Amino acid sequence: METNRRKFISTAAAASLAAATMPFSGCSTSERSSSFSPSEMKSRYARLNEIIREPLLKKELFTDPVIIDTLELLRYGRSYLCRVRSKDGAEGISVAHSGISTLFPIFLRNLQTFFTGQDARELDLILERVYIYNFNFRYNGITLGLPLATIEFAVLDMLGRIAGKPSGELIGEVHNPEVAVYVATEFREKPLEEHFELIKEAVSEYDANALKVKVGYQYSGTKDLNYNGVPGKTEKLIPLLRQTYGEEMSLYADSNGYYNVEEAIRIGRLLEEYKYSYFEEPVMYDHFEDIKAVADALTIPIANGEQDQSFVNFRWLIANDGLDIVQPDNYYFGGMIRSMKVALMAHAFGKEFIPHMSGGGLGFLYNSIIVSIAPNAGAHHEFKGLDTNVIFECPTSPLKVINGKIKVPTGPGMGVNFDPDFVSRHEPVKM
Repeated sequence: METNRRKFISTAAAASLAAATMPFSGCSTSERSSSFSPSEMKSRYARLNEIIREPLLKKELFTDPVIIDTLELLRYGRSYLCRVRSKDGAEGISVAHSGISTLFPIFLRNLQTFFTGQDARELDLILERVYIYNFNFRYNGITLGLPLATIEFAVLDMLGRIAGKPSGELIGEVHNPEVAVYVATEFREKPLEEHFELIKEAVSEYDANALKVKVGYQYSGTKDLNYNGVPGKTEKLIPLLRQTYGEEMSLYADSNGYYNVEEAIRIGRLLEEYKYSYFEEPVMYDHFEDIKAVADALTIPIANGEQDQSFVNFRWLIANDGLDIVQPDNYYFGGMIRSMKVALMAHAFGKEFIPHMSGGGLGFLYNSIIVSIAPNAGAHHEFKGLDTNVIFECPTSPLKVINGKIKVPTGPGMGVNFDPDFVSRHEPVKM
């Protein structure tokens, strides 16, 4: 079965690029094959495996070993920082996701000792082998990914400062010096009128022309086992937003895996009718056959990956043409190198990269950096605001949304300098 779908390539140039990088036949953003021959599948998997194995860090930028001497998780109130130092005195700092308040034992027990004493130039190999160390793969997913990403960000910050280059340029080339954003909203548990007003308030706060809304009722903020949301609300919200914002606003919808296949197809057709640009997590993220069934039935592009835990998950969905947009989260998936490999896997098959962004801390910074080096970045990227408790300066970017875009820093490392007094208030976390 083949269906016409995927009108989502944002520009003619992007379409040409996607076509030029398609090494296999039978799949594009406008034509989909429901199955491939055994030889085609073998070839597709081989290409994806090759991308996963290929190191990204440009070791040639570093002539001497960069031995990690100390690796610390620091805390001040609800603020957590990661600080890495080399034996030669180089330093890098990252801001941890708020989830580290729960997962800090994984940082201290499972990761800290493995990184200490390693040559940071071998970061690709370190990230691969740390999953095997002490059977860390048993903690796969956000449990391991979040503290691992926190460490990787600090190491890349240190290496970028040593090389005098932005951290993104250590693992890729800059394609997008500015990143266009969409306003990400929640509020799905609210009644329609309140939900709608909160969306309008969020949109008015930022200079953006793209919006993502929640559909379905996956999160209700209640312990009521019988709670099923507000019946019919999604069916009213979808046309209401298009009528309110007109054809110029790019609209995206996310169900966080709420629907089964039948309902996802029904809602997906409504999204198509009102010209939404993609449908994120229409069914549960790890129900791969269901994701593909929805994708095959619809013309709207299907996005997935925020919750994904391994390359194997992405490999299946890409190889079997089960989605159009990959969405790993920098923090959840274990850092920029791992996320960039997913982007390149998707790129090889003409698919787009629109990563999920964790809110708080400096999530907007790390997300902008990974998008800047993705050759297949989508038209707009997740943005949850600039609120942060971190005190820092960024000499090369205002890090504000201007004309719908954020300018990516060009300074060394992650491009931001933390206030020394703010950092000094933090103390090492201990078990």
